[in-house]
Order: sequence, then C-alpha cells, then structure tokens
Amino acid sequence: MRSFNLSGRNMILALTGVAFLLAGCETVDTSNGVKTSSNTKSGALIGAGAGAVLGALSNKNDRRKNAVIGAGIGALAGAGVGAYMDRQNKDLRAKLEGRGVYITRSGDNIILNMPGDVTFSSGSADLSSSFMPVLNDVGVILNQYPSTYIDVVGHADSTGNAASNMELSERRANAVAGYLVGQKVKAERIYIAGAGDTQPIASNATPEGRAKNRRVEITLRPVE
Repeated sequence: MRSFNLSGRNMILALTGVAFLLAGCETVDTSNGVKTSSNTKSGALIGAGAGAVLGALSNKNDRRKNAVIGAGIGALAGAGVGAYMDRQNKDLRAKLEGRGVYITRSGDNIILNMPGDVTFSSGSADLSSSFMPVLNDVGVILNQYPSTYIDVVGHADSTGNAASNMELSERRANAVAGYLVGQKVKAERIYIAGAGDTQPIASNATPEGRAKNRRVEITLRPVE
C-alpha cells in the first residue's frame, strides 16, 4: 500500500497495488471518500484509452450508481440526458473560456483536458497555484450538475521510468480529485486512475510536447 500527500492539503490517499480495471477491486480513501483504481498492472486497458475504459466499466458498476443515489444524487432518463449534458457543456465552456482547458463533447460525455502548462510542473504532483482558480470554477459547474459521474485520469510525460510515471500520474489524479472534494464535489461521484506515460498526445522530444502530455483528463458521464 502506498500513501501520497495531496499537494500540501494534508490529505493522505491509500492506493492498493491491485488494478480495479482488471480485478474489479477498488479502494476508498478514508480522508475524502474518493474511489481509487490503481492501474500499475493494467497497462493494456489504459493503453486502450483510460477515460473511455474506466468510464465504460465503472458506469456499469451497480455499487457506484448505488453510492451516487445513496448520496442523494438523482439519475437522468430519456431525452433529459442529452439536454442536461448540453447545458453542462455550455456552462463549462463559458466558465473556462481562455483558461487553457480543452473541452470535448463525445456523445453524452464531456471531456476536460487540462495540460501541464496550467496544471503540474515536470515530475511534480503539486497543483500549480494558477491551476487552483481553474479547478474552483470546474467545481462550481460540477456542483451545479450533480447527476454526472466524474472520472479523473492522470498522465505523465516520458521523463522518468514507466513505474515512476505511473505512480506520478496516480498522484496527479489524486491531487485533482482531492481538490474537487475540497470544493464540495461529492466524493461518491469520483473515480480516479493513472495512465502513466502510455497515452502521449504530443511529442515528448520538446518541452511544449511534454507539457501537453503532463496532464489530467476529467470525463463527465451522465448518471442514468
């Protein structure tokens, strides 16, 4: 078991070494209730697309839905799903315009890509001071639209070895998830995972490319 300190917030997160995606196991951080999947052993699934795989599996997990419903969060149905996500997408774009966050709409899902030039320094899981106001605004919208699951996936650039990058990416996901919980986002909605350096979106040969790869992606999915 490994413990991580969340960006000076004195939150200690416990991760097991067993991958949730492969073994169907999950751990709950005792300090903030965030569901954690440790993906050190799940490179094949992570390589297939961490956000898509994590969300597809976890959204079918009755325990996750039961936890969300038990927290007083209502499920969406029918035509209301698309309209709800449309409004959330519109409000996120308005709130985050010009803030360095890339927003993608994929069906009924919304993906927030937060690159390293606004999130983390190389080799660090400490939230940049300039990133905290961005997360504050994200938290505001997430609280306005509670009927969504929140999958937080951390990524690293190629600096360092694969094992350390996987751990670093998990710590980055932890940092973002923990901060959102501090903004009153209900922990029952959140799952986290690390993808290490397995999913670069730019060349690691340049500082600019590494900054893009050193990122956190948040995927929002409707509770149905």
